[in-house]
Amino acid sequence: MTDFLTSGVSGLIAFQRALATTSHNIANANTVGFSRQQALLAARPARGTAMSGLGTEVTSVRRIYDQYLVGQVQSNTSSFNRLDAFHRLATQVDDMLAGGGTSVGTMLQDFFNALDTVADDPAALITREAMLGQARALTQRFDQAESRLNALDRDVNSRITNSVSEINALAQSLADLNSQIVASSFGGQASNDLLDQRDNLLTELNSHVSVTTVTQDDGATNVFIGNGLVLVRGGTSEALATTQNEFEPSRLGIKFADGAEITSRLSGGEIGGALDFRREVLDPARNALGRLANGIAATLNQQHRAGIDLTGSRGGDLFATGAPVSQASSFNAGSAPVTTTIDDIATLTTDDYVLRYDGASWSLENSDTGVAVPMTGTGTAADPFRANGLTIEVGPGAAAGDRYLIRPNSNAAAGMELLVSDPAKIAAAAAIIGSTSTSNAGDAQVSAGVVVDAEHPDLLNSVNIVFIDANNYQVDGTGPVPYASGDPIIYNGWQVEISGSPQAGDTFTVSANTAGSADNRNALLLSGLQSAGALDNGSSSLSDSFGTLVASVGTVTQFAAINRDAQQVLLADSEQARLAVSGVNLDEEAANLLRFEQAYQAAAQVISVADELFQTLIGAVRR
Repeated sequence: MTDFLTSGVSGLIAFQRALATTSHNIANANTVGFSRQQALLAARPARGTAMSGLGTEVTSVRRIYDQYLVGQVQSNTSSFNRLDAFHRLATQVDDMLAGGGTSVGTMLQDFFNALDTVADDPAALITREAMLGQARALTQRFDQAESRLNALDRDVNSRITNSVSEINALAQSLADLNSQIVASSFGGQASNDLLDQRDNLLTELNSHVSVTTVTQDDGATNVFIGNGLVLVRGGTSEALATTQNEFEPSRLGIKFADGAEITSRLSGGEIGGALDFRREVLDPARNALGRLANGIAATLNQQHRAGIDLTGSRGGDLFATGAPVSQASSFNAGSAPVTTTIDDIATLTTDDYVLRYDGASWSLENSDTGVAVPMTGTGTAADPFRANGLTIEVGPGAAAGDRYLIRPNSNAAAGMELLVSDPAKIAAAAAIIGSTSTSNAGDAQVSAGVVVDAEHPDLLNSVNIVFIDANNYQVDGTGPVPYASGDPIIYNGWQVEISGSPQAGDTFTVSANTAGSADNRNALLLSGLQSAGALDNGSSSLSDSFGTLVASVGTVTQFAAINRDAQQVLLADSEQARLAVSGVNLDEEAANLLRFEQAYQAAAQVISVADELFQTLIGAVRR
């Protein structure tokens, strides 16, 4: 009789627990990260010599869970958020560079078109004014582009700051959950809901930075970032903090609050995407844009100095750009000043460099790859270091271990400005002109001439070229100089050609171009610089350089979009796979609810029958 009642009561309790578990599943059908639970029933064994058991009991409430599938969701979350952050940021650079009528490329084309107009009518002030307007617009567009890149740099800082704050909060919550899970495990089984909460926090943490986990025997999960750096260990967490870059205080990195910087070791998530964007798009775009600004200024300034303006004066520089940056590390013990200048625009690259002092000698390396860069010179003012189009002068006071970041182009676009405001000061005419004596016996003619060295001190001196015979000539009485038909004559920084057949005594004069208001030779040469090989050792023109930049950023952005979309599909698939195993099926739960309700009612009926039998027995005894 007692066993009969005990079995009924055990069934009532067990099915009540099963109903509660089913109800819990139904209530959390739409709870993010919830894993379906199942009450596991087992027969209670008989005691002593009894032939029948003592009913049933709930041995545990099982969490329907697949660690691999959850790990896939977390890994794909990290990858998607990295690609999404990267793509969102890269798209802004791509839009800026390829921005139709307002892009740097369009402004550059408009400027050279205006130069062509000056070449067509070099004496007209209105065309000169239009050219200055386009030059001014070009410098403004460079400045605007640099301002946009600076804004994106600040955006990266903001993302890092926000993610660090979120990571610290999540790490503390994970440590607290670890403590609760360990405490709940003392009863034999950790709380399933606490385990779900921990997985949700780990997924959210992966949205900020990629993490790895190791679960201890007591149920606590240790969390690692940056290839083995402990973020959470049991019930304690480490705090992260932002830190200023050793070379650029305005640029943030990440460190442990009481430890060293770990920025380069972090990957994945929002932080990984922002850092990848900074390294792969932002800095290369800024350097390429800066080199283009330096290229425009260097090539046009050099050619402009080879001409004369409407007043008969030599041309000066058209543009100025921001100077190269030589920034000492905040960890330097010494105080040596370092000054960097651009010496050869043709060999200037878009790379940044780190200059190191080991206590005895200096060395230069690529800041991204760490590859050594050969230098010549001794680093003094009289004999500076020379490398990749740069001169580097180092003053006294360096200490062993000191480092300097050399950024030749990073400041160029922001500092670009137009130096000429008077349209009459545009040097459209060549500085020299060749003339043929009217008393010559032969039919030879001298070309107008071109300037090949605008800095030559004797450039404007008048020079007579007198042919001794058809194969020799003198320059201002100096010679003879051998001559073959078609040979150029180069002297005092200029070059002329002789056409026809010179005779003995034929004289040709090269002198300063003092009446060149209608001369457009220098304007034509200025215009030709758009397509001339000015960069990359003469293999790239100014237009090529910008086109390469646009194509490079566009390609990276396009691949980022493709990879992000593919990763989004993988994330959705992994979430669906997890739901297929752990998600709540309301139809199934409704069936379970009905099944357990019937079982509960049957168990109650068993108790009712046992009660009736017991009452019958009591009544019989009383009689």
